[in-house]
Amino acid sequence: MLRSTHDGGRYELTSPTAMPVAGGFLWNQKMMIQITCRGYATAQFMQPEPAKYAHAPNLEAKTFMQPEQNYYAHHPGRFVYIKDEETGQLFSAPYEPARAKLDRFVFSVGKSDISWTVEHLGIRLEMTLGIPTHDVVELWTVKVTNLSGSPRKISVYPYFPFGYMSWMNQEAEWRQDLGGIVASSITPYQKAADYFKNKFLKDKSYFLCDTQPNSWEAVQKSFEGEGGLNAPSSLAEPELARGEARYETPVAVVQYRAELKSGEHREYRFLFGPAFDDAEVRAVRSKYLSKAGFAQSASEYAEYIKKGSGCLQIETPDKDLDNFVNNWLPRQCYYHGDVNRLTTDPQTRNYLQDNMGMTYIKPEVARKAFVIALSQQEKHGAMPDGILLAEGAELKYINQIPHTDHCVWLPVTLEAYLAETADYDLLQEKIQGIHGDTYTVFERFSRAMDWLLSARDERGLSYIAQGDWCDPLNMVGYKGKGVSGWLTLATAYVLNLWAAVCDQQGETELGARYRAGAKEVNDAANTHLWDGDWYARGITDDNVAFGIKKDQEGRIWLNPQTWSILGGAASADQIAKMLPQVDEQLGTPYGIVMFAPPYSGMREDVGRVTQKYPGSAENGSVYNHAAVFYIHSLYSIGEKDRAYKVLRQMIPGPSEKDYIQRGQLPVYIPNYYRGAYHQYPRTAGRSSQLFNTGTVSWAYRCFIEGLCGLRGDVDGLQINPQLPSSWDGIKVTRLFRGASIVLNIRKGDVKEVVVTHQGRVLLGARFTNIQPGVSYELSVSVPR
Repeated sequence: MLRSTHDGGRYELTSPTAMPVAGGFLWNQKMMIQITCRGYATAQFMQPEPAKYAHAPNLEAKTFMQPEQNYYAHHPGRFVYIKDEETGQLFSAPYEPARAKLDRFVFSVGKSDISWTVEHLGIRLEMTLGIPTHDVVELWTVKVTNLSGSPRKISVYPYFPFGYMSWMNQEAEWRQDLGGIVASSITPYQKAADYFKNKFLKDKSYFLCDTQPNSWEAVQKSFEGEGGLNAPSSLAEPELARGEARYETPVAVVQYRAELKSGEHREYRFLFGPAFDDAEVRAVRSKYLSKAGFAQSASEYAEYIKKGSGCLQIETPDKDLDNFVNNWLPRQCYYHGDVNRLTTDPQTRNYLQDNMGMTYIKPEVARKAFVIALSQQEKHGAMPDGILLAEGAELKYINQIPHTDHCVWLPVTLEAYLAETADYDLLQEKIQGIHGDTYTVFERFSRAMDWLLSARDERGLSYIAQGDWCDPLNMVGYKGKGVSGWLTLATAYVLNLWAAVCDQQGETELGARYRAGAKEVNDAANTHLWDGDWYARGITDDNVAFGIKKDQEGRIWLNPQTWSILGGAASADQIAKMLPQVDEQLGTPYGIVMFAPPYSGMREDVGRVTQKYPGSAENGSVYNHAAVFYIHSLYSIGEKDRAYKVLRQMIPGPSEKDYIQRGQLPVYIPNYYRGAYHQYPRTAGRSSQLFNTGTVSWAYRCFIEGLCGLRGDVDGLQINPQLPSSWDGIKVTRLFRGASIVLNIRKGDVKEVVVTHQGRVLLGARFTNIQPGVSYELSVSVPR
């Protein structure tokens, strides 16, 4: 059903029905497309705000990508019908909309292209999707081959719906001068000022053909007729009617009549995308729509994706794990840091954590992100709810809701950056802020830590306002009194992290002050939040603790336990009590849930998290971002088996049963898998299919620093692998500060990690004097 090929660089699914919403995604810095094995697609581009060039059949509200996206017959997609002209038989590829039972089906997701191979009625149809490195356009190749052993007469009908573009103005027609069907619309608006904002939007969508078709259709209703999409009435006719959409829902359908000898094939190329005017359409056609143009674009895009290959290659007993870590995880990290989720105002926590992943791929990008974020620091030291990345951008949606956690992510992400680069010069760089103030990076971090210390109540607990890391905890503190247990514990953690940086910079008195602050915060947490076996999630405006033993729902939350370990609030005895409770109450076959039991209805002193469906999203799902924090904390205390178990559960498979239950290819980590394992086992484990998640930077860090134990410091590389008990050894290639370091890691009869280089045992299992451009080989022995 599912196999990896090309050394793990592709995954092939051989059934369109076993995992019907499984898909892959491609992106560049201006666009993204996610497409399923059956041909349904969600695409957006930036102008500079996100926009679409293929729409739903009804007027869409502008929203984020949706979890567990529902697909339906008229959902935007990319399809090709094949008709046998002699028998009238019909099928479609990839599978929708005709849903004929196919003789062969292969959906192949690669790192730089996505393709399908479909065989039916003695015809093979191959479809390939690529995108260029810089422009907003889909490049489609369709190849049709006669496998039947006898001559065939067929018609080939690419069907690319534009959807309902506008209630104000929409049309489409074949443009002979442009060589394709072009749809035009006016983005709806009401305010006079919006006219000037919309004036230069790309309100045209085009479908261009490299080969002149025999006929075409531009009206969706005329194409379907009474047969619907399963058997469109127009396909029963010898030719399409060459209709023009005049304030009707437009579509792009073209027809190629082909007579194929046995073994003969035809190849067609198409472009699909948005444009501002005819001149842009012509320019795109001229640049890309040829065999040479497609080949050059594919080569350039493959090189672009290769730049995100990351810094780690592993060989372990789990080859499926190797495929994911070596090929797909760094690719997903690269996507996040390269395009910032295709938004102009990423949440501050997302922006910083996504760029933490770039620390391991393109550290100069991570460095720039710190500068950009800190330039928007508030006058009083707080960080804003979102970071503005484009001129004229505004804080939207969730960024208009006050959250209190954004300062936390500065030391957390800086720790990774400094460990990887030793770029302490960054700390002395002066940054002029948008409010006219100028401080060094070091001073701005200190101001952020001071703000965290100030944003506490009389008990020393951190205010939550209308959310912390968990956005929908919006009613715990909306009256101004509620506090976050997680943020309190996280504050102690980051104060300790920053104190270590202060010491390294010679600011020992400042370091001592932040350590004292961390102890004060931890003491407050233990006084007011410890519930005997775990920490409470928070205390509401009305002074009611939640996430405690007496709660029937939302009894135990993962994040407070995780960050109490990281920040030092939890003693060894407390950790020994917490971990079994996490195992028992939060563990599932698909990972650790965010909290349990999930809420079944609104709790007005907690907020909208309780209104989400039980086991979905933040309401008790296997929310991978929370789970990966937990993994990081487990590695910090040497809990290598617990850590690896949860880390491996983030990746679909390797059993067929697990793939089917999750419904997702192992080419990315989703933001969640369904929870409510005990309440709703039928849907537990189901993937959200959303690849936008702060999980991935942390997951990559956990593989690098946790499992492989390769963490930088000022002078070199610390080596402390934490292999699961069932493994005897691994081989690792680590790119670090311009050098290539190959480590052969094996369990042996040693009491501590022993590292050998050229016959010499390295003191303290640290490798120093690393030179850029040099390759090294190390032997590592770890205790059995």
